[in-house]
Amino acid sequence: MRKWTLGLMLMMLAGTATGSTPEKVVLDAANMTCPACSITIEKALEKVPGVTDTQIDTKAATVTVTFDSERTSIPAVARAITDAGFPAKARANGD
Repeated sequence: MRKWTLGLMLMMLAGTATGSTPEKVVLDAANMTCPACSITIEKALEKVPGVTDTQIDTKAATVTVTFDSERTSIPAVARAITDAGFPAKARANGD
């Protein structure tokens, strides 16, 4: 009975730790001219804790990022893209 109770408690604790809702932000990024730009931005965002997905559209000059708001923030995501050479600013309405 103890093992079962302990297992149940651990499962509930793990569920609480991973229960945050991911957020999504669309950023306008300047200077994107080719597919290599996408790779550079992806590598920069891989280093940001909490970033779980990245979609880059070089033609529209946008970067859509899904992230855990408990681990990072929109300013941190924009700063990573900007520091990679692509000045980025979050869209006001998110799309």
